[in-house]
Amino acid sequence: MHLTTSPVDWYAARAAGVAAYLLLSTVVCLGITMAGKKRLECWPRFALEDVHRFGGLLVGTFVIIHVATIAIDAYLPFSLASIVVPFVAVYRPIFTALGIVAAELLLALAVTNHYRDRLPYRYWRRAHYFNFAVWAGATVHGLGGGTDRSTPWLMGIFAAAVAAVLAAISWRFLRGYGRWVPAGTAAAGALAVVLLAAGPLRFSPRPWNSQAFDGTLTGQVLRDVGSTRALVSAAATASGRQRALLRADLLLEPGHLAATSFQLEFLPSGMLCTGRVTRVHSFGFEASCRAEDGTHRFISARWGRQAQGNSFSGEVHVHA
Repeated sequence: MHLTTSPVDWYAARAAGVAAYLLLSTVVCLGITMAGKKRLECWPRFALEDVHRFGGLLVGTFVIIHVATIAIDAYLPFSLASIVVPFVAVYRPIFTALGIVAAELLLALAVTNHYRDRLPYRYWRRAHYFNFAVWAGATVHGLGGGTDRSTPWLMGIFAAAVAAVLAAISWRFLRGYGRWVPAGTAAAGALAVVLLAAGPLRFSPRPWNSQAFDGTLTGQVLRDVGSTRALVSAAATASGRQRALLRADLLLEPGHLAATSFQLEFLPSGMLCTGRVTRVHSFGFEASCRAEDGTHRFISARWGRQAQGNSFSGEVHVHA
């Protein structure tokens, strides 16, 4: 499923997720506002219903973009199964599973809305309450699994969304207990979001274009041997503290190394470090490269005997 290493899809996945959550929160608030009201003072009911329906379609659209861009990005460790089956993903499995369940519930609700005229009203109305479960699952998914969850701007977005939805719920179901209840509930929800995002759910990101790192290396070696020359290429993925892609190409002539090239691509930024292989071993190589920001890296890659075909696994050490 990993089709690209461009940072564009990485940013698109995050932006689509945030947009979907904001729209979902707005749709939930509109739904609560319309519930049980035949007339609204400021807006005709049919206008709010149209906005509510169109907002739901936008939520689904951004969720599809969010999932699709995650699926094709090489930085994120997600297979096709791990983005549709809960608890399969290795990245924060509980929070990822909540996002998957929320998305699948949203799909089920879209089906019930499509066939609303053919379903008993009582059944449709009860199914519609699962929108609260979708919103709650999306909230916990974003707070526990989002890589921007500890940034002030996203904490502010989540705090405002949680406050708005909780205030609407309190206004709808608890307004008989006093006007202060919605305000108090909203403030408590916003405070809980900030405390969770800044405390136990705080995100500790991997380094961005790290100067030095060690990692696990997995890849393949391909050989094209001619009568007088041979081309050997090694392509591998480095996992660990810093995700990266490596590629080394060697042009061999009898008795000496004719030419080499080396490329190290940092993930998810996409920054390239290009250079050459400086030394070749039986099962590994050493290389040096210059990055786009002007810094240099020195790379040492080692692996064991190839277990199956051209595949290998080993270790990589990078330092400045």
